[in-house]
Amino acid sequence: MVAFEVKDMTCGHCVSMITKAVKFLDGDAQVAIDLASKRVQIESRAADKAELKTAIEEAGYTPTPVAAVAAEPPQKAAGSCCGCSR
Repeated sequence: MVAFEVKDMTCGHCVSMITKAVKFLDGDAQVAIDLASKRVQIESRAADKAELKTAIEEAGYTPTPVAAVAAEPPQKAAGSCCGCSR
């Protein structure tokens, strides 16, 4: 997982342009964008961090590499092996 902060990403159009730039480089890439925090997270097997950064720059934006945030596993209910509330 590669993550960037893109401070000049301000609207849905920006999100679309960045997504298209990444997908052009790697059509199978998984792109998760949080506009509020200006965070772009990319999972790509075909492109490395430098290539992804260049693709975003060529789309007209200024990505800054940041540490990727791993998804937290769901919390299980106390006393339950599967998380259900019974």
